[in-house]
Amino acid sequence: MKPRFIFFGTPKFAVFVLDELERKNLKPLLVVTAPDKPAGRGLRAAPSPVKKRAESHGIPVFQPPTLKTAEAAERIAKEHADVFVVAAYGKMIPADILELPTHKTLNIHPSLLPRWRGADPIRAAILAGDTETGVSIMQLDEKLDHGPIVAQKSVPIGEKTYEELEGELARLGGEMIADILPRWLAGKIESREQNHDQATFTKKITKEDGHLDWNEPAEMIERKIRALNPWPGTYAFWKRGEKMLRLRILEARTVSASGKPGTVIPVNDGFAVACANGAIRIKTIQLEGKKATPSAEFARGYPDIIGTILS
Repeated sequence: MKPRFIFFGTPKFAVFVLDELERKNLKPLLVVTAPDKPAGRGLRAAPSPVKKRAESHGIPVFQPPTLKTAEAAERIAKEHADVFVVAAYGKMIPADILELPTHKTLNIHPSLLPRWRGADPIRAAILAGDTETGVSIMQLDEKLDHGPIVAQKSVPIGEKTYEELEGELARLGGEMIADILPRWLAGKIESREQNHDQATFTKKITKEDGHLDWNEPAEMIERKIRALNPWPGTYAFWKRGEKMLRLRILEARTVSASGKPGTVIPVNDGFAVACANGAIRIKTIQLEGKKATPSAEFARGYPDIIGTILS
């Protein structure tokens, strides 16, 4: 007998999870996702990635602005689900809704809990220089990423970017939850309490966090570039004559060159920027209003960048 479940999710991470569930022939009764939000230059209401995916696969969608209403609870209770599955929904789920299904609510969290509780665990792990991260399947309670662990799997981080790690963890989470659901409903899996004394928490990322400080070690700057692209993006400023231009730094790697922090240094395949300890070889860069280009191509078009100091 297939699990009867409702899926709560909003961004691309949750889409990857849905894809994996479908590969195991598991389809939710209902998808609960965030309301459409203004997007683009025209600020037209745009559906979440999960809504678009659900509608294209014929899955009913529910988009309450809040779950703290009797109407929301009634709509969800109407499906008589065995269990709820949550993957980056983005809103708090009240206790009365969490308790609706007979087998409670399972959450797919992209970290090795209790490390990196909160909304941004993937970026937090990269920024901290963690060597590994993973996926925790946990039973959701009212507190932030606090509930007991049902299963965990780890993956190495290496030089992976946020987008690469997001896709890998989401697909792993989808595989794990698809395997777990039938056994969870059959009572064949036991959960274990987290060690709450070891909990760490993610911080809120802002656009300002993307402004690179060349006085930081090259290793830290390289981690920021991997963690903060495509959003909020990493950038520096180049004073070219009377103009102050914003440069988006999209890809980079550390090199052993040195110089005054912020100085643009020529290298064989483009250029690097000196940091407090080492340097960052820029692989891909984007001048505001222009297309992203390899740094070698950028230096040919703007040779005066060599020797300047970025801020």
